[in-house]
Amino acid sequence: MILAKLAYKSLLNRRTSVLLTLFTIAISVMLLLSVERIRIDAKSSFSNTISGTDLIVGARTGDIQLLLSSVFRIGHTNNNVSWQSYEYITSQRGVKWSIPISLGDSHKGQAVLGTTLDYFSHYRFAKKQSLSFNKGHAFNAVNEVVLGSDVATALGYKLNDSIVISHGMGNTSFHHHDDNPFKVVGILNPTGTPVDKTLHIPLAAIDLIHGNNSGDDHDEHNSLIGHPKQITAFLMGFKSPLYTLQIRRNINQYKKEALLGIMPTVTLKELWQMLAIVEKVLMLFSAVIVLVSLLGMLTSLLANLSQRRRELAILRSVGARPWQLFTLISIESLFTTLLGCIVGCALYYLALFTGGSYLQSHAGISVNIAMLSSYELTLIGVIMIAGFIIGLIPATRAYFYSLSDGMSIKT
Repeated sequence: MILAKLAYKSLLNRRTSVLLTLFTIAISVMLLLSVERIRIDAKSSFSNTISGTDLIVGARTGDIQLLLSSVFRIGHTNNNVSWQSYEYITSQRGVKWSIPISLGDSHKGQAVLGTTLDYFSHYRFAKKQSLSFNKGHAFNAVNEVVLGSDVATALGYKLNDSIVISHGMGNTSFHHHDDNPFKVVGILNPTGTPVDKTLHIPLAAIDLIHGNNSGDDHDEHNSLIGHPKQITAFLMGFKSPLYTLQIRRNINQYKKEALLGIMPTVTLKELWQMLAIVEKVLMLFSAVIVLVSLLGMLTSLLANLSQRRRELAILRSVGARPWQLFTLISIESLFTTLLGCIVGCALYYLALFTGGSYLQSHAGISVNIAMLSSYELTLIGVIMIAGFIIGLIPATRAYFYSLSDGMSIKT
């Protein structure tokens, strides 16, 4: 206890250099924990983009390309699916529900998705959470639009506002459909998925704005579907997993049209495995930061030790033994590492509270603010052990300092 108190007072006496070392360790701990949390939550948010959908069907292309274009609105497919094929496949035994989607238009850089009312009933994200409305309701007319939460927030739209759709994806729009404005009737709650950055319009509106609508169908539900010739892709849910495998095989062997059916959960895992190198780079980056901070602590301790030779010699002269000097320096390094880890954890939670909403809105990563996991506690334990081991180096040097060396005057 006496050595611990002496170490505490010694650290206070050298508080400027100690605070710099402590702050360096704290920043490295914060970055290490933040990267680990973002890595886990990014993987979770990535996997939760679509849930409860058994098959995604589109024109024959790569599995990942179809997933990216239909779910993440990234890229595009080279071909579309004919409406006749969609109706034939979705009429098969075992199909519980289906959602046709049509992409290719945009509004101020945000994707426009043509679909049916089944989209709001059956689309699921995260752990089979359904879409819900923050304001308004689903579209009931061909000229109505439902906005994702990010679209409404970023562009400042509210209910009953009028917007114009443009032909072309992203920020490249070739033609504005000024003659067919849409009225905002609904704004969805945030989901942390591409749904937040999407404008949803009736499938019939796609034909309408491109001048292909026949306008002969007066049934309310069918008036929202129209008479499309083709769609980008469609989602399917089945009554049993056995139907999923059977119909998927039939789709991939479909002779009338080159189609591809993918299971999104499997394809998401494949895509994440391709991104595994990013995980490793992030962890390596964090490990390097921690190593640099610990080496900085070692440099500081060695530099201070050189200035404390007389202090240590005085302690020897009043009866301190070499092992006590060794213990003193070891306790100082352990205190510094411990305080650095505590401050780092505090900064980590501060970063989560202040930056969580930004990650949610700009990167679609839903950050989970919770107690440190066993793995994260293990990481902190490793840092503590590493800090203690590094502290043994100056402690060993202090052990071998002689009384005459400390008391002699260097010229």
